[in-house]
Amino acid sequence: MMTITKETPHIKPNGVEIAESILLPGDPLRAKFIAETFLEDYQCFNEIRGMLGYTGTYKGKKISVMGTGMGPASMGIYSWELINVFGVKNLIRIGTCGAMQENIELYDVIFGMGAATDSNYGHQYNLPGQYPLTASFELLEKAKKIADDQGQKVHIGNILSSEIFYNADRGANKKWQDVGILGVEMESVALYWNAIQARVNALCILTVSDHLITGAKTTPEERQTAFTKMMEIALELA
Repeated sequence: MMTITKETPHIKPNGVEIAESILLPGDPLRAKFIAETFLEDYQCFNEIRGMLGYTGTYKGKKISVMGTGMGPASMGIYSWELINVFGVKNLIRIGTCGAMQENIELYDVIFGMGAATDSNYGHQYNLPGQYPLTASFELLEKAKKIADDQGQKVHIGNILSSEIFYNADRGANKKWQDVGILGVEMESVALYWNAIQARVNALCILTVSDHLITGAKTTPEERQTAFTKMMEIALELA
């Protein structure tokens, strides 16, 4: 691997290359799991603030994986630096979400074609209107083909990227459900904005870990197995 001398206050690769394609789970321990389970000849490129990042190979292709933490602020920092400092071109978020439609079940996989949001992250661009936050069609199209080839059922549509985990407005979820939002998570708004602004590719792939209508939830042990389906799609995509 080539020597990397660039660093930021949050990412210090210590000479390890960061690949142009990266998987971005929220949990840094999930990044560690992916590296140890799926990647060959992997090296750790970041340990700052416990946000673990690794680069290795998958089926001969160089791929990186790194945790991003929770919420748009954390995702905003890491994805901006990966894109603008380290030259990452394809960013694939692999995270969890709460389902918001009755036809979606636990462990189902959702591709976030577009992201609605209650976040002010986009206000920094001072646009004279609202900009649609959408995934890269290139990544979305390829991800759908991979899922089809693997025989995996996926849901494709709009998700909600919220700054709020514990919402005091108990009627808010119902309003988002009524306009067809598939699921809610907390990071895609910052990822999509940073990718759109820099004209690189981004896609949010989610596994349903809980259901906002039925109240059903997965256990930590069950999540590890269920998330593997999402990881395999993302790895083939990267």
